Amino acid sequence: MLLLGIDIGTSSIKVAVVDSATQQVVTSAQFPDEESLITAIHPGWAEQSPEMWWEHVQQAFAICKASGKFNPRDISSIGIAYQMHGLVLVDKHQNLLRDSIIWCDSRAVDLGNAAFDALGHEFSLSHLLNSPGNFTASKLAWVKQNEPELYDTIDKIMLPGDFIAMKLTSQITTSISALSEGIFWDFQTNSLSAELMEYYGFSPSLIPEIKPVFAEHGRVSSAIAAQLGLKEGTPVTYKAGDQPNNALSLNVLEPGEVAATAGTSGVIYGVSDQLTYDDQSRVNTFAHVNYAEEQKRLGVLLCINGTGSLNRWTKNLFGAALSYGSMNAEAKKVKIGADGLRVLPFGNGAERMLNNRLVGVHFQNIDLNLHSQAHLFRGVQEGIAFSFRYGFDIMRANGMSPSVIRAGKANLFLSDLFLEAFVNSTGVPVELYENDGSVGAALGSGIGAKTFSTASEAFHNIKCLQVVEPTVTDAYESVYQEWLHLLNKQLNNKI
Repeated sequence: MLLLGIDIGTSSIKVAVVDSATQQVVTSAQFPDEESLITAIHPGWAEQSPEMWWEHVQQAFAICKASGKFNPRDISSIGIAYQMHGLVLVDKHQNLLRDSIIWCDSRAVDLGNAAFDALGHEFSLSHLLNSPGNFTASKLAWVKQNEPELYDTIDKIMLPGDFIAMKLTSQITTSISALSEGIFWDFQTNSLSAELMEYYGFSPSLIPEIKPVFAEHGRVSSAIAAQLGLKEGTPVTYKAGDQPNNALSLNVLEPGEVAATAGTSGVIYGVSDQLTYDDQSRVNTFAHVNYAEEQKRLGVLLCINGTGSLNRWTKNLFGAALSYGSMNAEAKKVKIGADGLRVLPFGNGAERMLNNRLVGVHFQNIDLNLHSQAHLFRGVQEGIAFSFRYGFDIMRANGMSPSVIRAGKANLFLSDLFLEAFVNSTGVPVELYENDGSVGAALGSGIGAKTFSTASEAFHNIKCLQVVEPTVTDAYESVYQEWLHLLNKQLNNKI
C-alpha cells in the first residue's frame, strides 16, 4: 500500500508518495521552484491565497505522477501537514471568502493583548495555555471588527490543512490540536473555550466537526479522484500543523523529547505531559498529535519568525551568484564572532518570544574597512543561532531540558557553520535525520488508517545520519553575551 503526504508550506508545497511496507519514499516533488507569493499591503501584514495552495498541490502531485513510479490508485490514505495559525474562511457553499491571514501576519496583536487582559492572564494561561496573542482566534476577531459584512457570510473557519482536505473531500473537520493552535481550546474543561468565544462574540457554529488527528477526515470525492487519478473514496486520515508533524516525522512523541527546524521560520518543539505554560506566553503550548485527555501530550513550541527567510534575503542581496553551499564555505573562512559583526534576526513580523514586539533585523558594529561578504554570511547564521539560544533559555526556565535535540538534515541544518553555532550556543547535541514534512504526513496517514499498529511502528526504519556535539561552548558564550546585550538595548529602545 502507498501513502500520500502533502505539506502546505509558506514557501512551497511538497508532496511525497511513501511505501508503507518499507517507509521509503517512492517519489516526491515540490512546487513551485521559487518561493510562493506572500501579499503584504501594509507593514506587518502577510496573506496568501488558499486557491494558490490548492493549485500548487495539484502541480506537485502531477510531477509525482509523471515520474511513472507508482499507480495513483494504489494510494490507500492521505495525510496533510500545514503552516500553522493561518485563518481560512468559507461560506455555506464552501466558497473562499478572502485570502488567508497567515502565521506571520501581525495585525491582530493588539486585539490578542486586549483579550489577554480582559479574560485575565491567569485564566488564559491556565486554561488556554497561552495568551490569545496573534493566533487564529485573534485574526478572526480582526476580520469581525474590520470586515463585518464578510464576517456575516462565514459558515466555517479553517486552518490551511483543513482547506486542502476540504478541496479533496468536500468535508470540513478540525481537531483538538488544531483548535489549540488557534487558541480556541480550554484544556481544563477539555472543550471549546466558552469564555473566549463569548468575549470575541464568535458563534460555536463557525467551528467544524472535531475529529482526532489520526482519524478519517473525509474521503476523496469522485470529481477530484477523476481529476487527480486517485481512487474514489481514498480517506484523508491525518491532519496536523507543520511543527507537530515535524516532531512526528522525527519520532518525537514522548515527554522530554525535542525536535528542531530551521526553514522559513525556526522552531524548537518539545513534548511534555504537563499542562505547562510560560508566564509571558513567549513560548507556546499546544496539543500534540497524540494528545488525549487521559494521556496528555503537549507540544511546547518556541518560534522565531525569520530564520531561513533571513538567510535567503542575505543571499539574494549579497550573494546572488553563489549557491548556499558556497555561501556557507565563505562564511566558515571567518572566525567565530565574525570580527565583531552582530545580527539581530527579527524581521518577519511580531516575535512571540520577544513579547510580540516588532523588532526588525539589525546589523550592528559594521566596519567598512574590515567586514566582507563572508562576515555578513557568518554574522547572519550566528545571529539566527543566538536567537534559538535566547528562546531555548526560556524553554529551560519552563522545565524543558533535553539531553539531545533531533532535527532533519535540511535547510539551515545543512550548514556546518550553523550547526556549530547552534550546538555550542545551546550546549545541547543535535541528532540529524533524513526527514521531510510531506513524508511525515504520509506516515501519519498510515497511523490514522491503522496501516501501522502503533506510531512507533511507522518510524522503525528511521536512522540517525549524524550527531553533532558541542566542542567550543566558551568561545560562543562570550559572543552570545555581546549579542544579548545588543538585543536587550533594542528591546529597551536605547538604540
